[in-house]
Amino acid sequence: MGHHLGSKSSIIPLIDRLNKNPIGLVDNEKLRRILAMLFSEEEALVASKFPLEEATLDELALKTGLSAEILTPILDAMAEKGLVMDLPYAGTTYFMLMPGLIGFFEFTFMKKRADLPLPELARLMSEYLFEDATQGQAREFFGSKTSLTRSLVYDDAVPVSSEVTPYESARRIITAASYGAVGMCYCRHKKEHLGETCAKQAPVEGTCISLGTSARFMVRRGFAEEKSTDQLLAILDQARDLKLTHITDNVRHKPSFICNCCSCCCELMAGVQAGYSDGVAKTPFMAVVDTAECNGCTLCFTACNVGAISLGTDPPRMHAMINRAQCLGCGACVPACPLGAVSLVERVDRPLPPAKRKDMFAAILKEKGRLTPYLVSGAKKRARRMLQRRKG
Repeated sequence: MGHHLGSKSSIIPLIDRLNKNPIGLVDNEKLRRILAMLFSEEEALVASKFPLEEATLDELALKTGLSAEILTPILDAMAEKGLVMDLPYAGTTYFMLMPGLIGFFEFTFMKKRADLPLPELARLMSEYLFEDATQGQAREFFGSKTSLTRSLVYDDAVPVSSEVTPYESARRIITAASYGAVGMCYCRHKKEHLGETCAKQAPVEGTCISLGTSARFMVRRGFAEEKSTDQLLAILDQARDLKLTHITDNVRHKPSFICNCCSCCCELMAGVQAGYSDGVAKTPFMAVVDTAECNGCTLCFTACNVGAISLGTDPPRMHAMINRAQCLGCGACVPACPLGAVSLVERVDRPLPPAKRKDMFAAILKEKGRLTPYLVSGAKKRARRMLQRRKG
């Protein structure tokens, strides 16, 4: 293939293709350096030709003009690196190009790898994500009305008069999943390569939960380890002991992951703290403080993972104060208060997540003015293909 290729000449077409995703990648020099490290020239070329929907080997051969014999090892290497997801079904393997975020950026740090300059990548990715919070990648990720992710509430912090639907409970999402696995936390692993550690002493390994089809891929490719339902529930318990916030897909039907996030390492939490108060969708609840009981000890401050609690100075004494616009309603602050002065109440407007991933993606694309006829037709084609696969 070498005679077809220059020095990373497929990076720009690759960026063009990645920017057809709901969450694109803002083009700049740092992004090009990141992609040049993650993709070989052959892989960038193949990725730039991917359709929006899943594709078979034969379909990709037609798209790229490469034979199946040449494509097979390239696609296998890309799946090992988390650049594509390979999905075996009924004797046929379907391939899907991963987006950058949430996608191959995260997969890059979900393995211990010797084939990449991880410290340099960690620095580049961190700078790329938040260097220009108002116009750069942070705005692309967090700036839509419809969020890509949402928070889940601690079940035991829910008011006794309130109900939690199955899609609002981390425990019920895990119990309903057909398959589950746990892997390395991308954020904390990346922080390690920046010489930093988690202030809450949350573990790097064994904390990031994946579910369903994505979990099967991650286990098969060494990004995660299969776990039983009971083992996954125990991970949730450990996360709650550490006052971490549960984050999942912003969908009601079959979420694919549950991350356990801290204020110091998690990039989702950093986005909220950087001013994108709606960058992570909230639970139906919100923290409140009983100022008569609060003694201003600040323990709830460190429990909150988005910096939504500060010290109020209203008379007669200092007390915790909740930033209602920023509070995710996760409940991490509730068990942190030794006096029981912090609790959750229902929000006035109970948020309703999109039903399925396709609905979420369509909403984000529409809000960004990128829902073109081409993208709509691609989504419809993928839906038809999925229906055909279910019918066998």
